Amino acid sequence: MHKKKLSVFSELLISSCLFAQTYTGAGGAVSDNLDTTYFSINVTGLNPSVINTAFGLEEICINLTHTKDRDLDIYLESPDGTIIELTTDNGDLGDNYFTACFRQDAITPIVSGTAPFNGSYIPEQQLSILNNWQNGNGIWKLRVYDDNNTGGNTGNLIDWRLMFGNNPAALVPLDSTNLPIVVINTNNQNIPDEPKITCDMGIIFNGIGVKNHLADPFNNYKGKIAIEIRGSSSQNFPKKSYGFETRNNDGTKKDTSLLGMPSEHDWILSASYTDKTHIRNVLSYKFYRDWGRYASRTKYCELVLNGQYQGVYILMERIKRDKNRVDIAKLNTWENAGDSLTGGYIIKLDKPTGNPGGGWTTATSAVYLQYEYPDPDSISLQQQDYIRQYVDSFETALSGPNFADPVNGYAKYCDPNSFMDYFILTELSRNIDGYNFSMYLYKDKFSKGGKLTIGPPWDFDIAWLNANYAGSPTDTGWYYSGFPFWWGRFGQDTNLINQLKCRWLQLRSTVLDIAYINTFIDSTAGYLTEGINRNFKLWPIIGVYVWPNPSPIPTSYQGEIDRLKQWISNRIAWMDANMPGNCLTTAVAENSSNKDISVFPNPSSGKFTIQIPIAIGTKSIIEKTEVFDLFGRKIALLPANSSSLSIDLSTQPSGIYILKIYSGESVILSKIIKAD
Repeated sequence: MHKKKLSVFSELLISSCLFAQTYTGAGGAVSDNLDTTYFSINVTGLNPSVINTAFGLEEICINLTHTKDRDLDIYLESPDGTIIELTTDNGDLGDNYFTACFRQDAITPIVSGTAPFNGSYIPEQQLSILNNWQNGNGIWKLRVYDDNNTGGNTGNLIDWRLMFGNNPAALVPLDSTNLPIVVINTNNQNIPDEPKITCDMGIIFNGIGVKNHLADPFNNYKGKIAIEIRGSSSQNFPKKSYGFETRNNDGTKKDTSLLGMPSEHDWILSASYTDKTHIRNVLSYKFYRDWGRYASRTKYCELVLNGQYQGVYILMERIKRDKNRVDIAKLNTWENAGDSLTGGYIIKLDKPTGNPGGGWTTATSAVYLQYEYPDPDSISLQQQDYIRQYVDSFETALSGPNFADPVNGYAKYCDPNSFMDYFILTELSRNIDGYNFSMYLYKDKFSKGGKLTIGPPWDFDIAWLNANYAGSPTDTGWYYSGFPFWWGRFGQDTNLINQLKCRWLQLRSTVLDIAYINTFIDSTAGYLTEGINRNFKLWPIIGVYVWPNPSPIPTSYQGEIDRLKQWISNRIAWMDANMPGNCLTTAVAENSSNKDISVFPNPSSGKFTIQIPIAIGTKSIIEKTEVFDLFGRKIALLPANSSSLSIDLSTQPSGIYILKIYSGESVILSKIIKAD
């Protein structure tokens, strides 16, 4: 009897320990002008002391006055140094958090709430991250950062409180997935913006179509990495993107293949937070590779960081000089003369994040270009002078009276075809950053044909109908403007515009076919289904505005996919109707017939004979013949004054060519095929 009473008493005692335990902290003034204010609670006597999925942090409430809530970034730091983001830049011009409580089981995400905030909200980052089996006793810190440097907006934290209990914020579980699993352990270090920290990473990938289990051994990579948070505006998102290097145990860089991509040591884990489809970057880079140009390779994965599930990520190649990436010559510091000095270079027009002071302002367009390779710490003065002068020569030629001259105009300094492809991708996606930021250019050595080439393309998270400003949401109109002046000037070159038309038609008949695009998007969305469902349990932002999503915001993942496909279809239809120029290949069927001329043999390995069997117009002789490739480039100009003419294309690559034959008042177009 006594034992039974004792047992009941013990159960009641244990149960009472698991009831909610609340700790309250004092407030104070919130500093203004880019200052961080810290407020602390010393948690003592928490029982049980270890916080986890059975007992842990349930809720944090703040009672704060402030005249402009969007200036505030508020974080919670636990005793072991783990930091989570509660709310950042929410509330617009509204004021105050009146007993605003952050709970994982709330209904309304803080990002979709309106000021004054009152009631329960889902925080921007998971509270469950803090229930990581740490000792909950110790100093908890509320960090309030005012990110507005104009001043005049003040605030005061009245009080705040933490509540622990037996209904803690739960983890989003990951046991198995069809996607590769990337596991990172920082060994109790926080990942900063910079410098990189050294930690451990493993990758589980059992093959396409085979399930990957978190308990499986690391079989794709197991070793050291150096990692940091990356991005500019994206650093404000709770789901962070990371840049990392694979390294040896001694800290040296280690080239290795990840998930089948070519061996290198520089990689990116892209969070794709604002792009809820997780497809926009992948689609853009695939297009560019399909067009025969380099763009970063990508692989989907799911990330586990310090035992906490982080969602679906895109593992991708960082843009850099490499035989499998931007394939240009290595440029050593001592290569300062002759052909060695002429390449390779990578430069970019971008925000200064991560590269302060390493660049110059061009003389003609006043564009600030940054050194990417060699980096600002490595590039010699002679190399700086060379690439500056080369770009200045390009701009001078482009702005000059003979800019369209194929020998001495801008084409002497740049690869026009690369600018055409970049233009098509940027316009097709209406990439809001495509002309002003995230624009790369590179140049190889002269001995390797090195001219200024634009690309690879970069950063399409807010392209393809995913920005609500600067005219981005519309599916009509051209997006390029007067900055840099290059694009408007290119548009004044009739020959280039005709080539652009040909290139557009060529792409539309292949990789820009609507059915092809939709099949890729649908198959990718299907592949992501399992991981995406888990991702949005962790980050419940479907149907919620995330900067800079345009309205109306789809209320399902399938809605995001459908909207993307419809917008692309509309955009392509507009570009079909409005692409300038005249492509000779499309005029052949309309303007020539077999009775006009005779070309033989056709196909041929190189030599063709043209004859006019009957009188055409007022003459029956060939006055001259021009030969064009499918890009509209003039390959040859052959004068003649007879009824027949021989053409030798032996030195040209195999493919289709267009003959433009002048005879009296007639112009005849015909296709010929140069075979191997």
